[in-house]
This record gives sequence, structure tokens and C-alpha cells, in this order.
Amino acid sequence: MTDTKRLLIVHAHPDDESSQSAGTMARYVDEGAQVTLVTCTLGEMGEILVPEWQNFSPSELGQHRIGELEQAMTVLGVTDHVWLGGAGAYHDSGMTRDEQGNVVPEQERPEGAFWDADLLEAANHLVEVIRDRRPHVVSTYDPNGNYGHPDHIQAHRVTMYAVALAGAPAHRPDLGDPWQVPRVLWSTNNAKLWEQAYYVARDRGLNVFGDLSEEDVKRLGPQDVTIAAVVPYGENLSKATQALLSYRSQVSEDADFWQFFQIMRELEGSGEAYLYVAGIPFPPSDAPADDLFAGLDLG
Repeated sequence: MTDTKRLLIVHAHPDDESSQSAGTMARYVDEGAQVTLVTCTLGEMGEILVPEWQNFSPSELGQHRIGELEQAMTVLGVTDHVWLGGAGAYHDSGMTRDEQGNVVPEQERPEGAFWDADLLEAANHLVEVIRDRRPHVVSTYDPNGNYGHPDHIQAHRVTMYAVALAGAPAHRPDLGDPWQVPRVLWSTNNAKLWEQAYYVARDRGLNVFGDLSEEDVKRLGPQDVTIAAVVPYGENLSKATQALLSYRSQVSEDADFWQFFQIMRELEGSGEAYLYVAGIPFPPSDAPADDLFAGLDLG
């Protein structure tokens, strides 16, 4: 293998990559890295914001979102995209909320829902991709799927299982030569920026999260000490914005949350944050690394 940086990112639905990893992917594409995006479902159960598309069935929405994802990938320059198990192999599970407002799985789920997938089967699809692409860095959600969506949680489980299996020589040699991923990360909220953006948005009359106490605002994401790396948006902010706007079915520029999200992305020092999970640690530093590959041997 060459010394080209190789990054593999796993997301649950189309648009997740553009809301959480767009700046990262655009940066490393620009640097000539091999960037692979794996998407686990077609996002068939997503909320439809465009009135004339309200009559889309889940199947029709899923097919539509394929085109939206392709448009976003063009914006970001990503050419290596994989549907886990093939397009439509796993169905968007949907989500609901309990009496406390927590995100939980629907009681009645679509046939083939990702939440109900056989973990080993799904992981083996990803094992094959990992062994073929041999990424230096793999990133996915934290164990709670960042905010509790069942498909995000399942993507976390599948990814972590696949990373372990991919490095085991005794496991499914028919799926390729074993590959031990050098570094595993979880994407996360950049707590400091969410806190700053909350107050800026409030001053502009945007009531995105309601009136929160100072302590609640600080809990919008992990504290800075836990964040291992932040990839700055920098000159890729415009690409990240345009990639997310590719999802007209899901994203409205007029929505309060969209405006909050843009405020956060435009703050000084804004970037996509990651937690270190396994493999080779980042070099010691008083500040988060600004390169996901810092300290890695790229051979």
C-alpha cells in the first residue's frame, strides 16, 4: 500500500455525513486521501419537508435520497461510496420519543429495519469493505448514536464489531486479508461551539432548544477535555453547507435549527469533533489535534 491517508466513515442515513462529517471528508479529499463513506440505509423514514413530496412512500423517498446523496458527494469530491450490503439491504428503522422526550425505537418497524439486522451479518459486510480499503482511521457514532437514533446506535455496533473482526486472521478469510485499523474514532458534538452558538442564536431570537440553564447548555456535548481532535471547517465551510443543502427533502434554510447549525459552523475555530476510542493515540498535546492521522504510520 502507498503512504496515502485512508479514511473510512460509517453513517446511518443519507444526510448524516453532510451534517457531521462534511468538512472532514472535503479536507481529506482535497489532500489526496482515500475517503470512503459507508451508508447503512436509504433513509426511507426521514421527515419530508418539501410539500410536493409529502405523498412519497418510504420506498420512493429512499430512491429520491440516493440522488440527494450523490449530489452531496459530488460537492464534497467523494468518489468512494458504499451502501452497507448493497443499496436497500437495510431499511431505515425510524424513531419516536418516550414520555421523557428520549429518542427510542418504534414499536412497529418496517420489514428489514436496520435496528433488527443480524449483527454478525451486517458486520461482515463492513469487514469486507475494511479489509479491501485498509483504512488508517475509521469513524462512526458513539454508543448512544450521538442522540439516541436506533440506526445510529446500530451503525456504532456494526462498526465496532466489524473493526474487531476485520483484524482477526481466523475470521472469514474469504472476506480478504486481515486488517487491524490503526485508529478508531467517534464523531461527537463540539460542546464549546454548541454552547457559544446557543447564546448567539438566543440573542438573534432563535429558540432552538428552549430556555436552558447554564449547566444544561454545557451538556449539549462532551466537555472539551474529552475531545481528541477537531477538524476545522476553514475553506471547506462552503462545501459543507452546500452538501447539506443537497438534501432538500430533509433540510430547510428557513428552519430555526438550520440557522442555529450555520451559526455554529461559522464561529471562529468551528470544526468537526472526534473522540479517541482505540488504536494508536494522538500525540500528547494541550489542545485537540487538527489532523485525524496525526502520529500514524501511513505505510
